[in-house]
Amino acid sequence: MTDEPPPWQPPWVRAAKAGWPVASSVLVAVAQLAGTGAAARHQGGRLPLDALGYLLLLLGPVLLLFRQRRPVAVVVGTTVVTVAYLLAGYPYGPVFLSLVVAFCAAVKRGHRRAAWACAGAFYAAHLLISFAVPQDWLRGPAAQPNGWQELGIAAWLLLVMAVAEILRFRAERMEAVRAAAEQARRRRADEERLRMARELHDILAHSISLIHVQAGVALELLDTRPEQARTALTTIKAASKEALGEVRQVLGTLRGPDAAAPRSPAPGLDRLDELAEQARQAGLAVSVHSRGRARSLPAGLDLTAFRIVQEALTNVIRHSAARSADVLLDWSGEGLAVRIDDPGPAGAGEPGGSGSGLIGMRERVAAAGGTLEAEPRPDGGFRVLARLPIRGGGPQDSTGGGPR
Repeated sequence: MTDEPPPWQPPWVRAAKAGWPVASSVLVAVAQLAGTGAAARHQGGRLPLDALGYLLLLLGPVLLLFRQRRPVAVVVGTTVVTVAYLLAGYPYGPVFLSLVVAFCAAVKRGHRRAAWACAGAFYAAHLLISFAVPQDWLRGPAAQPNGWQELGIAAWLLLVMAVAEILRFRAERMEAVRAAAEQARRRRADEERLRMARELHDILAHSISLIHVQAGVALELLDTRPEQARTALTTIKAASKEALGEVRQVLGTLRGPDAAAPRSPAPGLDRLDELAEQARQAGLAVSVHSRGRARSLPAGLDLTAFRIVQEALTNVIRHSAARSADVLLDWSGEGLAVRIDDPGPAGAGEPGGSGSGLIGMRERVAAAGGTLEAEPRPDGGFRVLARLPIRGGGPQDSTGGGPR
């Protein structure tokens, strides 16, 4: 069985498949050959096209094939070819099309001086051919000097260069817009990755710290007090289940557009009682106080406040010898102040917890437009104070988030 030959396709279709530089060069060659041949019928004073004339008409489009890699060489070459064509006395016509494309390509790629210099050289050569070159140097009959014609050519050159500059400016603007859009896309992606990293850190750090403490308790009591060890293992199971659910909720932001939305809401201040109970099971007594009239919070701000308390309590469990902590929600100002006090003294690690935890809290607070203070207390403990602005929050109803 022999392979069938590919179906015949017009030259311009094959050129288009080869790429825009090839396709446009073929179109320019066709326009110059056909247009000049048609214009030659109405120019009796010029020499008819011969082999050299057709060669010059094709040489310009051939040079245009390299205009993306060698724009300066192409604009110089097309200028020389066009001047040679006029000096040979061949008919006027679309022979200038190659020159126009070369000017635009050079200007678009930043070689403006070369393009303007070639435009000036071409006009000077045309003036010399019309007014200064001796008759015996020309292959054809000399044309009568015409000042209006030279003014028209000068205006045409200025128009071509103006169009080239406009195309350059438009290309630069489009490139700037694309670069800004790409930078914005990368910034959004970085912010999203950072947000997810904070979420995962807050969830896993708290839950794993709780599991670590309860696992140690279970190991110590497994032989002597199995019932208490069972309680510790039950706490581990509940903490791991809750952490798994929250991790799935965070990772749900990566789901496709057709995936189901998370069924459980994001945690907020209404779950502080659960957080305090988890800390109590890890051996940390947490007291939660509220000052002022509580107000409803936007979902993002509610989650930020909850994560700050969660991370601060996790740091107390992991890095402090204290077995108690105080949480204060101060609604008396224009915003919400969240304060967590660790009475100390410091245990393993540095007071106040890990650097990554504090960095995560600062990033959350900064994203919400607030401020965070995290510093040792004079009595040897550690205090975390976050001030969060509330925009548009009203009095809290019976179903809203926040402490009760």
